[in-house]
Amino acid sequence: MARYGRSASKSVERTMSKRKHGTLKSGRSGKKVTSRKQAIAIGLSEARTKGAKVPRKRSTRRSSRTGARRRTARTSARKKAA
Repeated sequence: MARYGRSASKSVERTMSKRKHGTLKSGRSGKKVTSRKQAIAIGLSEARTKGAKVPRKRSTRRSSRTGARRRTARTSARKKAA
C-alpha cells in the first residue's frame, strides 16, 4: 500500500518546481528556499494541511532524548569495563 497519496506527490512536485525557479519562500522568515530537503518538507506540510494522505510528522524531541539515553548508557558501560 502506498505511503503517500497522489495529491501529496503533486504538492511536493509544485514546491520543487517553485524552488527550481527561485520563487519558493520560507513561511516564517520569508527567505528564499534553496535546500532540496526543505522544499520537500514544505510540500509535505502543505499537503498535510489540505488533508492529503501523508504519514504523521515525527517528534524531534523524542528522538533526541533516546539518542541521549543511548550515549549515556554507552559511556557508563565503557567506564564499568575499564
